[in-house]
Amino acid sequence: MATEGENLTLVSGFILLGISEDPKQQQLLFILFLSMYLVMGLGNLLIILAITTDARLHNPMYFFLANLAFVDIGFTSNTIPKMLVNHVTGHKGIPYAGCLTQTFFFALFVSIESFLLGVMAYDRYAAICRPLHYATSVTPQVCILLVAASWTTALGNALTHTLSLTRLSFCTNNQVPNFFCDLSTMLKLACSDTFFNYVMVNTVGSLPVFFPFVGILVSYMRIFAAVMRIPSTKGKWKAFSTCGSHLSVVSLFYGTLIGVYFNPTSSHISQKDTVAAVMYTVVTPMLNPFIYTFRNSDMKGALGALISRKPAFTP
Repeated sequence: MATEGENLTLVSGFILLGISEDPKQQQLLFILFLSMYLVMGLGNLLIILAITTDARLHNPMYFFLANLAFVDIGFTSNTIPKMLVNHVTGHKGIPYAGCLTQTFFFALFVSIESFLLGVMAYDRYAAICRPLHYATSVTPQVCILLVAASWTTALGNALTHTLSLTRLSFCTNNQVPNFFCDLSTMLKLACSDTFFNYVMVNTVGSLPVFFPFVGILVSYMRIFAAVMRIPSTKGKWKAFSTCGSHLSVVSLFYGTLIGVYFNPTSSHISQKDTVAAVMYTVVTPMLNPFIYTFRNSDMKGALGALISRKPAFTP
């Protein structure tokens, strides 16, 4: 809240303080983040190309995975390139419009990823619990509709929060104690009344996280109950193995996200928040391709065929 006499003129830009101000650590972090960004981009791009080119992977599970890989590329590309450019140029500034743009796309991709993880849980539920109806319940049309609904809802959510930010004033404190602008950071920097914004965050903003998360929990409770009824140990292991990768990604994504945005904290950005931000903006998107291919023979085969430029099928 602004005190009397403070300048309420809208600031022209912000300063991204980054993760560390130590020059030696900055050099190491630059190499580390550049490497992770390249690995993330290459890994997710290979996932998309493999699924697109291999007919064996033209099914709902891999269709959703390809969309998730695309979202991961956009998610990380919204923050890391700017941080790397700032490091190279020595300029830590970001324009007001650029900060709002980062906030918008951050909210957009977080919401879409959350919805996609929920949709993928439903796909696993339908495949394991209702296998006889799977082909008729999870059709290509349904898959496209679910993805389109995820994007549309996420777009509305991101627009709502970004537009509500434009009504706020930012005073003398324009230093962002992070390496990118996100909704939580911007609200903590605002010097005008943020009550309405926090109401929106705790109501509308929580829905793209809350509903998919509850859907995932319900889906896996039913999956677990169905798998436990399988008489053979081999059958149980095979059913669980199809869900292991998704559960790992869900744990990484929601664990860090909920820890930051749904945990009561003080008005300042803590080091824990920054570490968590690194986890869900860089580490998780980088690890997703490895998690989904590590124990997936079909994906390994498709990637091997893609890299070696050999046909995925041999006559």
